[in-house]
Amino acid sequence: MRHLAILFVHLVVTVARLFGPGGARSVVAESLLVKHQLLILNRSRTRAPSLRPTDRVIVGLCAILIRPSRLLRSAIVLKPSTILSFHRALVNRKYRLLFTPKTRGKPGPIGPSPELVSAIIEMKHRNPKFGYQRIADQIVLVFDIKIDKDVVRRVLARYYRPEPGPNGPSWLTFLGHSKDSLWSVDLFRCESLILNSHWVMVVMDQYSRRIIGFAVHAGALDGPAVCRMFNSIVGSSMSPRYLSSDNDPLFQFHQWKANLRILQVMEVKTVPYVPLSHPFVERLIGTVRREYLDQVPFWGALDLERKLFLFKDYYNHERAHRGLDGVTPEEKGGIADRKIVRLDDYRWAKRCRGLYQLPAAA
Repeated sequence: MRHLAILFVHLVVTVARLFGPGGARSVVAESLLVKHQLLILNRSRTRAPSLRPTDRVIVGLCAILIRPSRLLRSAIVLKPSTILSFHRALVNRKYRLLFTPKTRGKPGPIGPSPELVSAIIEMKHRNPKFGYQRIADQIVLVFDIKIDKDVVRRVLARYYRPEPGPNGPSWLTFLGHSKDSLWSVDLFRCESLILNSHWVMVVMDQYSRRIIGFAVHAGALDGPAVCRMFNSIVGSSMSPRYLSSDNDPLFQFHQWKANLRILQVMEVKTVPYVPLSHPFVERLIGTVRREYLDQVPFWGALDLERKLFLFKDYYNHERAHRGLDGVTPEEKGGIADRKIVRLDDYRWAKRCRGLYQLPAAA
């Protein structure tokens, strides 16, 4: 407003001095336009100056009064690119008016509720390792709300801001871990904090993906050790009719085959050197490593057994499975019924000693 007042004073003075017929009007307008553009250039900016609405009005009025031959000489701020940009904007406006439908369509679907957005963000904050697919599966499982993984992805892209620092379990979780019918069977090895090798046998129900149990052995394996591990798992449940295993030499011991004959279990071998022929238990082992053992330490066989038991309880009862249409293995096998949690009344329950935090009924 101050610049406008200064320009008005200059206008009054110049008109009083050069008032007369003919070219006086053009000289006045030209002088006024040049001075106004100099004021625009004097503004302290690191890029091209932006015009205010009052600037545009003054420039437009003065451009009408100035002779066309003098207009190009007076242009200091106005560039050919400005005229081209203005022309491009007019062209876009023209075609928008020509081809925009006259009738408005129905509005798009309403986005997720604030409560659902809050639950998604909170689950991501409490479980940084969860992807949008896993979060969508857990929301469907716990709250019985149909939500697509792309909705979760868009919510996370818009609202989620990861906390600074490396992702992973907290020190409290780390210290908490530092103390202390067709089935499939397989073995894998892991290392303790003091770098002692431990063999883990995992047995799962191939239909429901339920973990039947884990067994741990420290040191080298032989035929009697493999039999003891399998009997410790089967002893707490009914024996299967068929048992799928790969062609590992550990499952070729005569003690192992004799033990299966005593239990009246028929062994089904996979295709040699083809891990894809044994997919479910191989993927389970990858899940156990990636989601659990790579994030928690253990000292010995007893400590590892206790922690694998916690993961087994979480895996069978709480974890949503994409391959089971989002339900848990217990629900797939008809052992447990799912309890729906209300979105406006829930709490966060810790699983696996705080490694995972999932919504539960308040």
